[in-house]
Amino acid sequence: MNQQEYQQARLSRDPRFDGVFYTAVKTTGIFCRPICPATPPKEQNVEYFETASEALVSGYRPCLRCRPESAPFSPAWAGTETTIKRALSIIHESGFNGIKLSELAARLGITDRYLRKLFEQHLGVSPKAYLQHQQILFAKSLLHQTQIPINQIAYAAGFNNVRRFNDAFKRISHKTPSEVRRKQGSNSAIRIQLNYQPPFHWQHWHDFIEKRLIEGVETIGNSSYGRTFHWLTHEEKLVKGWFNAVHRPDKCAFNVTIELDDAKFLYPVCQKIRQVFDLNANVGLIESQLIKSGLPPHNVIRGLRIPSGWSSFEAGVRAVLGQQVSVKAATNLVNVLVEKLGDKSDDGTRIWFPTANQVARSDLSFLKMPHARRETLNTLAKWCENHPQTAAVEWPELKGIGPWTVDYTQMRGEGNTDIWLESDLGIKKALDIFPNLDAEQAKPWRSYLTFQMWSML
Repeated sequence: MNQQEYQQARLSRDPRFDGVFYTAVKTTGIFCRPICPATPPKEQNVEYFETASEALVSGYRPCLRCRPESAPFSPAWAGTETTIKRALSIIHESGFNGIKLSELAARLGITDRYLRKLFEQHLGVSPKAYLQHQQILFAKSLLHQTQIPINQIAYAAGFNNVRRFNDAFKRISHKTPSEVRRKQGSNSAIRIQLNYQPPFHWQHWHDFIEKRLIEGVETIGNSSYGRTFHWLTHEEKLVKGWFNAVHRPDKCAFNVTIELDDAKFLYPVCQKIRQVFDLNANVGLIESQLIKSGLPPHNVIRGLRIPSGWSSFEAGVRAVLGQQVSVKAATNLVNVLVEKLGDKSDDGTRIWFPTANQVARSDLSFLKMPHARRETLNTLAKWCENHPQTAAVEWPELKGIGPWTVDYTQMRGEGNTDIWLESDLGIKKALDIFPNLDAEQAKPWRSYLTFQMWSML
């Protein structure tokens, strides 16, 4: 974006640019989201940053009205630099607990030095500074939006003690946690607002999920969605939770209520909920790329998001059970599996999707499908049981697990934005409508092209 585009977006308070850039005011030392309701400052007093971290490291403090820590993370370059995008995904998925620079670089297949260079180039800060900024911004959002006691917020933000948390918080935000907090803390359910850039095609997301709903695990209403979930920590501890999200299109946000066994993992859980609704998508950027691939503008479904499951294993199970059967038949099989093997709450109103261990220990004879497919499901469960932190792309060539299953799992279980299911029967039918479509031109957003094609049927 150039200076004029920044200015136009700021003065119009265009919500499509929320999270794409931040406005810092030199005379006040405060930085804001472009949608801030405060009176716009004069252009000569304004400085623009693409990330909140850049504004923080430049000495600006977050605005208390628009709360920059609540902005969706959708910088203009997102998706164009795959290595830094993967790095950020690992950080946000792992949370703030024990991730080291050397380990992060090793997972990316690059050196520590090159990783630092990428962070400086795209984010304007070092990896260590970026991580601490995210800790403080997350803590600030909890102080504003929840009644969680400050000592538990410190814990959830990845600090081992309150003193270190207080020192870092004051150094970065120029206020103490107590000064930011507006109400007394309590141990009630966690309620937080998760924002997105509009538009969001809620009806498309709702209808896709409703046809595949898992009873007891998921609930859906006219404007809400909720589900139970497991969170597997790096120590392979299983943390249970539940959330319910209410769509607020007037706020470009979801109001989310969360229950979680251990608040330490609140940050990665919030990031996962963002993935479930695909809240980090910069839909304007994505849709312009789809049009370049040959999809006529009038055929583009505006605000389409990728409805995500909770885990690779869950998405993989759905893919296996959906082989060579209808969506309805596959959903029935998933519901039988969950009813037979899933853990239930004491009152029986909630069920948790079975773990890989639970599926691997069952003969699955209750599933009315070919024996070979039951064997495939059992083999997949045993692999995931022994390799709990691996992604679908790392699955070996297991019998019955082909490229389509792996690709589908990456798209719906891991939020991979660049999956083109060319071998899918529905995609082949849709391509008859658009024979000149060039999917390569849709990179790195081919998952959205896949969903656009499915919507044509």
